[in-house]
Amino acid sequence: MIDLKLVREDPDAVRTSQRTRGEDPSLVDALLTADAARRAAVLAADTLRAEQKTVSGQVGRLMGAWQKAQKSDAPDAAELKATADTARAQAGELSERVKAAELVQAAADSALDTAHRAISNVVQPGAPAGGEDDYVVLSHHGQIPEIPTPRDHLELAEGLRLLDVERGVKVSGARFYFLTGVGALLQLGLLQLAAQKAVANGFTLTIPPVLVRPEIMAGTGFLGAHAAEVYKLADDDLYLVGTSEVPMAGFHADEILDLSAGPKRYAGWSTCFRREAGSYGKDTRGIMRVHQFDKVEMFSWCRPEDADAEHQRLLGWEQEMLAAVDVPYRIIDTAGGDLGSSAARKYDCEAWVPSQEAYRELTSTSNCTTFQARRLNVRYRDEAGRTQVAATLNGTLATTRWIVAILENHQEPDGSVRVPVALQPFVGTDVLRP
Repeated sequence: MIDLKLVREDPDAVRTSQRTRGEDPSLVDALLTADAARRAAVLAADTLRAEQKTVSGQVGRLMGAWQKAQKSDAPDAAELKATADTARAQAGELSERVKAAELVQAAADSALDTAHRAISNVVQPGAPAGGEDDYVVLSHHGQIPEIPTPRDHLELAEGLRLLDVERGVKVSGARFYFLTGVGALLQLGLLQLAAQKAVANGFTLTIPPVLVRPEIMAGTGFLGAHAAEVYKLADDDLYLVGTSEVPMAGFHADEILDLSAGPKRYAGWSTCFRREAGSYGKDTRGIMRVHQFDKVEMFSWCRPEDADAEHQRLLGWEQEMLAAVDVPYRIIDTAGGDLGSSAARKYDCEAWVPSQEAYRELTSTSNCTTFQARRLNVRYRDEAGRTQVAATLNGTLATTRWIVAILENHQEPDGSVRVPVALQPFVGTDVLRP
């Protein structure tokens, strides 16, 4: 969730962010209204509780005075009893009013939470406005290979017997596949290389659960606009993750971190699942867009003021991996309308795919600022010992889709494929032959 203080102090900045995303700026006004209603409900309930406490104290004192007067046959005993009874009745009435006010407060709390969660993270200044096609190209890297008649990755993979889509469909349905033989070795080598690079750069390697509770999935922002992409096991009230970002974000939920030595970094190696809702007819050939894939994901916790620098570091580590597999790529600054709800800024690395004569996304890295940590209640202590909300960032180091770019950019005219030097120890050869 975004910082309510920002909404109160600079609502126009949040409205601008909503417009940058192509989302409804009036949600900001709805949140402000809900916030005001909640604060009014809290004040009313607190006022009644204070009044009830005062009257209850008076009842105790009056009852004590009456009992003392009764024992001494004081002439004002009856009057004290009547006053005590009146105060007791008033306390009872206030008790009922407090209960009613607390119900109003609970409803206001719920309405505020709903309005708060409806607003995506505030887009960083400088990020492009618009949708999927409104990105800004920041840089190009590597040399696009000259391939007169490029084969696509599926033709190459089937010729090398490293991919079996037909049997994947037979077993599981559309957008499933088997990686076989050197295909399996190629993916395992790619992920192992990513894991090694992550560990060398100070990441703690994890193999996280791929089923998570609703509060963890919601905490990372994946049950909003993109909920249709997520597989749910209704009988167990669990979700299959589309990225290990989700369980790694939940790893420190409700904790106070020690960030005095710098960011805490984790790398998650996991199988990922996506329904690909709304993508029917898109990338149905091969393994560009599938329901199940494997991935090594970086995840960082840091102080908010360190998040921009950490974002650049994650992007740099992604570039190191792309250089290791020797594929040409470009870096784009993703437009606001193409950001996930939790991201304030996202850079994509898109590899050249010769058969499509286009760049296609291989990695992305997102700065989620304090949006996820606020939902998951993850904090750290500042120099004064006060607790503050942490920032989160994530970025992909390798995933199954990379095989597409590796095969197509390293293909030879006879259908063989050169294996990038960094992957040869894992695959066991320098050339894959039909």
